Parts: sequence; C-alpha cells; structure tokens
Amino acid sequence: MENVREIVLDLLLTLEKDGGMSHRLISDVLNKYDYLDVKEKRFLKRLAEGTLERQIELDYYLNHYSSLPVRKMKPLIRCLLRMSVYQILYMDSVPDSAACNEACKLAQSRKFQNLKGFVNGVLRRISREKEALPLPDRKNGLEWLCVKYSMPELITREWLEEYGEAMTEKILQGLLEIHPVSLRMPETLSDEEMAEIENHLQDAGVRTGKSPYDSRILLARDLEGAESLSDFQKGSLTVQDASSVLAVKIAGIQKGNLVVDACAAPGGKSILASELVGTNGKIICGDLSSQKTDKIAENIARMNKNNIEIYEWDAREPKPEWIGKADVLLLDIPCSGWGVMGKKRDIKYHVTEEGLSELEDLQKSILRGASQYVKPGGILLYSTCTVRKQENRDMVAWILENLPFTPEPFCGELPEAVLEGVREEKNAFLGEVSAWEDCFAQLLPGVLQMDGFFFAKFRRKMDADGNGSEN
Repeated sequence: MENVREIVLDLLLTLEKDGGMSHRLISDVLNKYDYLDVKEKRFLKRLAEGTLERQIELDYYLNHYSSLPVRKMKPLIRCLLRMSVYQILYMDSVPDSAACNEACKLAQSRKFQNLKGFVNGVLRRISREKEALPLPDRKNGLEWLCVKYSMPELITREWLEEYGEAMTEKILQGLLEIHPVSLRMPETLSDEEMAEIENHLQDAGVRTGKSPYDSRILLARDLEGAESLSDFQKGSLTVQDASSVLAVKIAGIQKGNLVVDACAAPGGKSILASELVGTNGKIICGDLSSQKTDKIAENIARMNKNNIEIYEWDAREPKPEWIGKADVLLLDIPCSGWGVMGKKRDIKYHVTEEGLSELEDLQKSILRGASQYVKPGGILLYSTCTVRKQENRDMVAWILENLPFTPEPFCGELPEAVLEGVREEKNAFLGEVSAWEDCFAQLLPGVLQMDGFFFAKFRRKMDADGNGSEN
C-alpha cells in the first residue's frame, strides 16, 4: 500500500531540486498512481497544491516556532514540515495528532531519526497555538498581505500601487479559493444534449453548476480529471475557462471567416473559433514547439474538428502566405500568468523584475510579427491571463501608438454579470482613465468567478484607397 504523504513529500522535493511547473508534475504523479483510491488522489492533490500555494505563510510560522530558520533546514525536513503544517491548519479531515505522528514516521523512515524530536516539537507547538498564530502587524499592509495570502512582495506591491489595499486583498482572496473545473460544451449542442451531459456528470459523482457568464460552461467539483469522463473522450466537453470563452466570442467571429490563432496551445480558442466559423470557415493555428502543437492536435482530434490547420512556428516571424489574410487574429500572448496563480500555484515564486521586462519585450516582438496577418478592416483580439498594467493597459497604448490599429469598443456587448465586474475593476484602478476604456476588459479573480484575464479588441486601419494602412 502506497504512503500518500510520502508521495507528496517526494513531489515537493523534486520541485525544490529540479524546478519545473508544479501543475504538470502533480498531473504526472496522479497518472503514475492512477490505481489509488479516489479519496487518496484527492488527498494527494490537495496536500501538494495547498503546501505550494501557502508556502510563504507556512514558512513564516515555521520560522517563528523553530530554532532553525527554514532556509537552513535539510530539504527533506523543510518539505516535511511545510506539508505537515498545512495539514494542521487547512485540512480539517486530518487530526493534528495524525499530522504530527505521520511526519515523525516519515522522518524516521527517510533516515532522519535524530530529527524526529525536532519535527515533533515544532508541529506540536503550532498545533497548540493554531487558533492564534502570529502574523505581521496589520498596519504594515504590504507584509501582512504577503504573509496572510502567501504572495511575494514584488507582486503584492505592484497590485497595491495599481488597486489599493481593499481590491488587492480581494484579488488575493480570489486566488486562494478552491476553483472548480470549467467544462465547455460545443456550440453545436442542443439544450437537450447539454442537459444529458450534465446528468452524465452527476451520475459519475461530479457536482456541477452552470457558469453565470455562459450557459454552455459547467463548473465541476469533485472531479479529479476530465480525461476520465466519457463525454470528454468523445468530444462533447472540453476544459476551458469562461474568460477564454469570452475573449473568443467578443472577437466577433462570423461564419466563413479565416481566423489565425497565433499562440494557440492547448487549442481551446481554436476549437471554439472553429465552431463559430462553421464548415465554410477556416482556422490556422500554431505554437512554438512540437510539444505544444502535439497537444493542440490531440485536443482537435478529440473534439472532431476538421477545419483547423496546425503549424509549428515562431509567432515573431509571420508566414508570408497569410499576411493580410485573417478576418480575425486571436493573440493570447505569452504572459506572466498572474491571473491563473490559483491553478498554477508556483508561478508566483519564479517572478523577477528582469524576467518581467524580458517578457514585455517578447510580447511586443510577437505583436509586431503576428499583427501582420490581419487584413484591412480585420480584428486583432489581444489577450493575456495576467493582472498586470504593463502587460495589459500599457500594451493597449503601445499597440495604438506603434501598430496600424484603432480601438474597437465592445464592453457594452459583455454579459451584464461580467460587465459589473469590469466596472468594479475600472473604478478601483488607481491609474489614469483612457479614452479607449471600452476597447478592453480586465477580469479580476475575487471579483468574477473565473481566471484573472485581460482582452482588448482592435480593428486594422484602412487607407484612403480602402487598403490596409502601414502605420
């Protein structure tokens, strides 16, 4: 019988040693131990994700109660203490005594018998005082928010400067909420077919609810992986957040359009666009590596789409044969990912000022190249899954200044429930109000029930002869 806590311990050690993205490693580990009981897999997933997500807070408590700073601990002991404190504080189904005892057993079985007493002492003290654990002074808003919501100072400070303390805390709370799996049903399905799919999910023990923003999106809880669902396997469901769906739909794609999806992996936007253009339309999509294009191809095949062409490309270098041909360009550009940290929990630990600056330069290079696909009068739909002024509002200004596009207002077309959240974000934003506010929307976690996301809509200019303007 597998020791699930030991699996999590090894997973955390692997991430600490080798780096990588936690959501991919957790998925790989769950696949490796697919024979585990459903409850054991849920325990594994929550313990691994929660320990990573709350690491700053956990380390703060450990540094308070341990005679040895966290940074000086042996890696195994550091990871073991973090995951054990997480169980004590956030997993009500685990008795504190069990968290302490299992940690001591693991320390002994991994050849750290001499540290059993240390591990036990730290955990017992935290367990005894867990109702009144120390936090930084609330008056020091930055440090308090960083520890309470386990967010690095660089990110928290930026949001405080952009939104103030109340909205920043709302965003941080939203990122820590438990997120259901967002499952989209194809545009081609009838109401009866969609109801049947929902019944199938409920029969499989999945709790479902409708998204308040799109009737074709089901929010699924108690679902370990969509891959196991028969409706997913036969192409009646795909994993796609409401924010991504909104971005595609607001682009105004019409039957018969040619749509280019320039940074397409894993293919969700291309698949939805293929449904919107119909059998006479066409989608051209691609991404930077074969690993990404293979994933796109896998999803397209599962969803039975035959009007999509896939290419491996560098979006900075436009393909000459498609320049000036696209009715719509979907450009979900590589970004910092600050809007999806609730799902990709270790993004926040890899952020640097230098890395952010390099990312903004990359985004501009991709925009210069990929924007050439848009035909005169065509649409550019720019999007990111982040909550950063520099990659969003500032990039809108850069596009309007440097590329031959004009703002295309769309906010009035948003569902009212989404528009309320967009208004709340714009009212809270501390920067200057732009003349082109209605051409973009910033969706905030904690304000709306979806990922943090940004999209902006532009139309390519026409010159006096009705041709595309070069500037």
